[in-house]
Order: sequence, then C-alpha cells, then structure tokens
Amino acid sequence: MSEPPEKQGRQARLWEALLPIGTLIVFLALNIKLYGGEPHIPLVIGAVVAAIVGLSLGYPWKSIEDGMVKGIVISLKAVLILLIIGVLIGSWIASGVVPIMIFYGLKLLTPEIFLIAACIICSIISLATGSSWTTAGTVGVALVGVGQGLGVHPGMVAGAIISGAYFGDKMSPLSDTTNLAPAVAGADLFDHIRHMAFTTVPALIIALILYAILGFKVAGKTEVSSEEINLMLATIETGFNLNPLLLLPPVLVIFMVIYRIPALPALLGGAALGGVLGMIFQGMSMGDVFAVAKDGYVATTGVSDVDRLLSRGGMVGMMNTIALILCAMSFGGVMEKTGMLMVIANTILKLAKNTGSLIASTMATCITMNIIAPDQYLSIVVPGRMYRNAFEKANLHPKNLSRCLEDAGTLSSPLVAWNTCGVYMFGALGVSPFVYLPFAFLNLITPIISITYGFTGWTMEPLEEKR
Repeated sequence: MSEPPEKQGRQARLWEALLPIGTLIVFLALNIKLYGGEPHIPLVIGAVVAAIVGLSLGYPWKSIEDGMVKGIVISLKAVLILLIIGVLIGSWIASGVVPIMIFYGLKLLTPEIFLIAACIICSIISLATGSSWTTAGTVGVALVGVGQGLGVHPGMVAGAIISGAYFGDKMSPLSDTTNLAPAVAGADLFDHIRHMAFTTVPALIIALILYAILGFKVAGKTEVSSEEINLMLATIETGFNLNPLLLLPPVLVIFMVIYRIPALPALLGGAALGGVLGMIFQGMSMGDVFAVAKDGYVATTGVSDVDRLLSRGGMVGMMNTIALILCAMSFGGVMEKTGMLMVIANTILKLAKNTGSLIASTMATCITMNIIAPDQYLSIVVPGRMYRNAFEKANLHPKNLSRCLEDAGTLSSPLVAWNTCGVYMFGALGVSPFVYLPFAFLNLITPIISITYGFTGWTMEPLEEKR
C-alpha cells in the first residue's frame, strides 16, 4: 500500500537507487571475504544508507519505518517455519530419527553414487510434496549427515539436495510458487508446468551427469576409510535404539504435505511424534524433549565425527538465521517503500529490444529482486506485474513469462545468502549458500537454458497459438 500523495518523496535517480546496493556489496565483500564475517551487519549498513537516501528523496521517517516493518511482516511465516525446523531437527536427532536415516544411508550409499542419489531422492520427495523447504528440512538433514559420514564435500552435498528439492518444488502442482507464477502472468497452471519441462528437465539431466562425474572424482579422494565408516555405524547403533518405527515421523510429514496440510502444523506434528518416539525408544523424559526442542541436541558419544554429525538443532540454534532474515527484509523493505527497487527494475526493462533481451531482462529482474528485496515471492510478483504487458506487446504467450519467473525467481532464491530461501537452507542444512552455490547445478543451469531459448526462439510460443 502506498502513502498518501502528500507524503510521497520524489522518484530516485538510478545512481541514488544503486547507492545502497553498492554500499551493501562493498561491505559484504569486506566482512565476508576479508574478515570471515557474516552478512548481518553489511545488510544493516545497507538499510541505513537506503533510509538516508529515502529521507533525502523526501520520504518521512514514519514511511521508511513502515517499509521496514512491512518487509519483516512478509518474512514472518519463514521465521515461524525456521523455529519449527529447529525444534524438529533437535527432536529427530535426540529421538533417533536422523541417526537411523544416517545409519541406513551409510550402509546403502557409497561416495560414487551418493550425489546423484541425493539429488534423485530429493527430486522425488519434493515433486510429491511440492515443498523444497520440507524436503531439505527432513530428508535433507539426514543426507547431509550421510554425506559427512562418507567424506563428501558439504557444498556438493547441499548443492545436490537443493537441486533435487527445487526441481520438485518447481514442477509440482502442489507448490505455492508453481501456482503463483502462472497466476501473476495470466497462464494456465498445467500449461505452465508443461512449458517449464523444456528448461527444467534438461537442466536436471545435465545436473545428474555432473553429480555422477563429481561422485567418481570424490570416491578417489575421500579420506574416510571403511574402518571409520564402520566405527560411525557401530557408535550410532550403540548410542541409539534404531527401531524401524523411527522412520514414521518423516513419512508422516511427507504424507501430510502431500495431502495439503500446511507446512507449520505438518512440521510441528512431525517434531511432536519424534519427541514421543524419543521417550518410547531412547528413554527420554518430557523435560529432555523440551530441552532439545529449545537448545538442540549435543552428542557425547566420544567419537568426534559422530558428535559433530549429531550436535545440531533447537530453536536457539535458529536465532542467528532469523536475525539474518530480519536484517535482509528491513533492507528490502526500505528499498521497496522508497521506490528504489522499481527504478532499478524499470531501467532493466528498457534494455529489452527483442525476444531474447526481453527474456534476459525478465530473468535479471527476478534475480535482482531476490538479491535486494530479498524474498522469493517478491521476485515472482514484482517482475510478473512489470513484464506482463511487455510480453503481450511482444506477442508472447503468458506461459513464457511464467516460466521465466520460475526459472530465475524460484531457482535463484536459495543461492542468495540473505534471501529468505538461502537463509532457510543454511539453517536446515548447516551449509552456507556461499559454499553450496557452485554445486547447485540445476539452479545455475536452468536460467542459462531459458535465456538461450529466448535468443534462439525455440519453445517460445507466440500469443496467437493460444487462440
């Protein structure tokens, strides 16, 4: 909602709109690359500079403050889910749910096939559930543990998990973004899904080939011996009662999401069942369950690899991640409220002279929104509204636009460390987006394929074919 006309400031010039972005980039580079820090304070500094620019444009402080609050409100659902994921991880580790999945994963998988198997498993589960977040927060947690046990680089493991999770999220009719993109663009849902197959399926095939190649390279370099794996298996088996019924919580969560139970109650139900099974099979008291839900689980097996593997979770463990979301959304809220986001987006739109440049401009806008808004839904809604008329004037079917929104907006979101999706994946998997970005092959390859189609004209369906 915009402010009354008398309270509106003037429109920012391009250099003014880019000033907070440039400040953010400089301080991110300094803090992360030079000092080994995190994005929190650079985002705060970026928000301060954005607020100063907003004031200079004539926006009152109340309006700028409202923009921050509105940005934070948008992210509150993600904050609540992160808190529940912290509870779920602590509960599932302490109760033996994650240990039993790691145990069987170490028994069944080898470094050669692990990455390709992780990607396929996550693709199937996210396709069934329509949720990359649920996939990463449940099966993904166990796969990170298996990969660590096998000695596979954590960035590769997280990249394979995210590639698979976002394939299903993008292609499933149960996914919120898969429904949102065609709604914004004016396309039919199933036309949209079929059209996305032209970019997403080839990208998945290429990604699987790359994970297979990486797997064979990893197998020759892994420093984890069979003796170390056997020690981890024995330690887990000794430390936990590995009853097969412990697999019920992840199965329950997957089925609840398939049957359209909202994410919050589904994840909370899975965490609660994990706590109950922990009391039954691990001899935990209710106080123990409450403690690991809040503070996480700390393993004390005496085997450092296993202790490092299983010491995770809890609501408290998510607070750093939640703080990052609040900082990022405050920055994005100021940028949107003062109109600086729109100035940048409109500048990109002016570069679109033909079909190829229109596709590239749309995707650049989606990625820019994910960086500076920074929320996946905004990266779909704002460019969708902006480019809908441009696609119509170019005689392009709306499903071309909806595909672009997902190819860039949905898939680039987990690659940005301060985006709500990137922050969530960091919290759930324990691997920074800066580490897994080079290995999230599906997310990197799909936009390239989509832009290539734009410049070649292949699969770009004209508007008249709809009639």
